Amino acid sequence: MTDSLARLSRNALFLAVSAAVSGQALALELELDPLVVSGSRSAASSFDQPFSVDSVSARQIRDGQLGINASEALARVPGLVVQNRQNYAQDLQISSRGFGARSAFGVRGIKLITDGIPASTPDGQGQAATFNLDTAERIEVLRGPASVLYGSNAGGVVQMFSRDGQGAPRIGASTLFGSDGLRRNRLNAEGEANGVGFLFNASRLDTDGYRDHSAARRDQVFGKLSFTPDDDSRLAVVYSSLEQNGTDDPLGQSWQAYKDDPRSVTPNALLYDTRKSIDHQQLGVNYERDFGEATLQATLYGGKRHVIQYLAIPAGPQGNARHGGGVVDFERHFHGGSLRWLQPLQSRIGDLRLALGLEYDRSQDDRQGYENFLSSGQVGVKGRLRRDEINTVTSLDPYAQLTWQVGDWTVQGGVRYSNVEIEVDDKYIAGLNGDDSGTQRYRKATPSLSVGYAFTPELNGYVSVGRGYETPTLGELAYGLDSSFNRNLSPSLSTQYELGLKALLGERARINAALFQIDTDDEIVVSGSQGGRTSYQNAGRTQRRGLELGLEAQLHSQWTVSLAYTYLQAVYDSSFNAGGNRIDSGNNLPGVPRTTLFAELNWEPLEGFNTAVEGLYRSKVYTEDSNLAKAAPAYAVFNWRAQLEQRLGNWRLQQTLRLDNLFDRQYVGSVIVGDSNQRYYEAAPGRSWFAGAGVEYQF
Repeated sequence: MTDSLARLSRNALFLAVSAAVSGQALALELELDPLVVSGSRSAASSFDQPFSVDSVSARQIRDGQLGINASEALARVPGLVVQNRQNYAQDLQISSRGFGARSAFGVRGIKLITDGIPASTPDGQGQAATFNLDTAERIEVLRGPASVLYGSNAGGVVQMFSRDGQGAPRIGASTLFGSDGLRRNRLNAEGEANGVGFLFNASRLDTDGYRDHSAARRDQVFGKLSFTPDDDSRLAVVYSSLEQNGTDDPLGQSWQAYKDDPRSVTPNALLYDTRKSIDHQQLGVNYERDFGEATLQATLYGGKRHVIQYLAIPAGPQGNARHGGGVVDFERHFHGGSLRWLQPLQSRIGDLRLALGLEYDRSQDDRQGYENFLSSGQVGVKGRLRRDEINTVTSLDPYAQLTWQVGDWTVQGGVRYSNVEIEVDDKYIAGLNGDDSGTQRYRKATPSLSVGYAFTPELNGYVSVGRGYETPTLGELAYGLDSSFNRNLSPSLSTQYELGLKALLGERARINAALFQIDTDDEIVVSGSQGGRTSYQNAGRTQRRGLELGLEAQLHSQWTVSLAYTYLQAVYDSSFNAGGNRIDSGNNLPGVPRTTLFAELNWEPLEGFNTAVEGLYRSKVYTEDSNLAKAAPAYAVFNWRAQLEQRLGNWRLQQTLRLDNLFDRQYVGSVIVGDSNQRYYEAAPGRSWFAGAGVEYQF
């Protein structure tokens, strides 16, 4: 391994020297004030927005990165905690100011959107794996009170925007390989022809995984066509797909198993061959038309998702007549759309901009559950039917926002009326397994108000407040300990406050700072587990207080630095009982590190060559509500990357070299909050290397 790293380093140095011979000095350009649409709904300077919003540029997403997981790009955003679980069967964990930290799989309580199409279902579950980083123009992250205008389960908003095909047509291919058998191959084509922009990208990822029983293959396809039917309108058609067949799931680790062997897997994962297959496809259309100074925006989308997952539940608990089985099998069909009218208003007392919108989303699962064993004793296979139901979630939300700029003041306010209906139609009623059907409807107005003041052209301050709510998910509503459908579960309600400053230090640096407090009532927590079914309840109050600090600075024409710091104190503000245990007021919320720090130093001495060092620190993380189980310890890791590019006529060549966890630190990269088997921990890889190369031809 050491010899391989040495050879890779020598090759990188040789390429850098070659670039130095032919290259010219380059003055780095740091984008300190990008345009964003998150929050205001129309393109506006991020510096002028009276709330916390960050934009990660295409270059930050691309340069020296692997293009595999959103964690690569989002680590640089303050307020976010993104944990790469090294488990492609369960996706990333993303939390924003503590929202979403409890999710055992996927993303919960954070609104995910890509090209105007929700990557989250109306009940709040989302999949970041559907983001195609190869095609991203930027990722916007909205936090704090302004996010409540995106509806229920929007503790934060992460939006990815793909680029339009522009310029001369070009085609390309690239390959990437690295530690733990990682291989990724990609084909792409983009450009513009006869007034039509096109973008196509297809990739295949194979990995053996860091831990045992964590191999995966992932195929992604993305296509986009952009049109301008006339001078006043724009039209885009977007298609994407994600396919994973038989992705191994290593499950969590006990503390002792992690210490004995970080690559270990629980024996039940091997016995039952725990795995997951995903087939996800979606198609969307975005249309925008100008009517004088006003603009109409419309989006329509639809898609399907088929998932089959083999769990490690033993046969014993499945003897309970009400158990749903050890194999999850569902086919989801989803569709929806939105209309938005953006209207400037004439006024003698400043500039007014009005946004009126309506969003409709519907997701329907045809869901079955099966035993994961046969009467012959064979396990890890599909057995008898134990669950058969139709799950439907629908939301219909109107909203209005008004932005008023007068002198040095900016006032932005809005309200959204959220309607979420969750319905379970149980078709499996046998013996003691009764009818688990039920319907629950949630309605809530979520207002937000932000006021900003420009002390000078280089210093803005703001205060923001909002009231939001988080509905239970289908999985949380499905079962109660005393009833088939948990009608007693209420949404959690939160009041958010934020105070911030944004400063431009000349043309070379920008600092964002925000203080925030979030008071939540009826937090949703695990109540208990019976017969293999987990039930949920509402806890008392929680409080989250914190500080976010972001810095982007150009130290020299060739040097830039980025820093993202978060301090978050997240605690239960009242005591409660859950599962027969008392949870004391003052206990820390699990899954939330108190301190997170990301830093990056980037050097680009020559055109076509850049290299950077990244550092990430996270404090310890509690794993369950009582705070008695071993907390995942604090850690600090450092990464190094280099990227080179050469242009030879119509050809463009690119090489990437990356070393993660330079000092081979052993640490817990993520935790599974409240795991009933006390397998809370998921080990992160030690020192890892990656090398890639690409070629592109422009016609």
